[in-house]
Amino acid sequence: MASIRLYSGDDGESHIEEINPGTHPDWTALHGVTEMQFRSMEPGFFSDWHVAPRRQYLITLSGEAEIGLGDGTVHKIGPGDVNLAEDLTGHGHTTRVVGSVPRVVAIVHLQH
Repeated sequence: MASIRLYSGDDGESHIEEINPGTHPDWTALHGVTEMQFRSMEPGFFSDWHVAPRRQYLITLSGEAEIGLGDGTVHKIGPGDVNLAEDLTGHGHTTRVVGSVPRVVAIVHLQH
């Protein structure tokens, strides 16, 4: 299980920082949420450059995805991984579902 934060940098690009939940105080605090939804994406699904529509957690329940950044790096996300999406401005990132099974995520919308 990995925990990452996807955020907008001062350079206008999205960046990823790995989070260790045991040592990151903000990660273990209570978070106000507004809504939650489940989404399933088939293998091969691709979402071109986009930013997160709101601050939200994406918790991968099954399947795998690759998050592409403007610097050319690609980060794999799999079952049990938690992504705090906060890249609300700038160039954004890409998302591709890889592997042979659908990627199912729980999306938790955070209060502002």
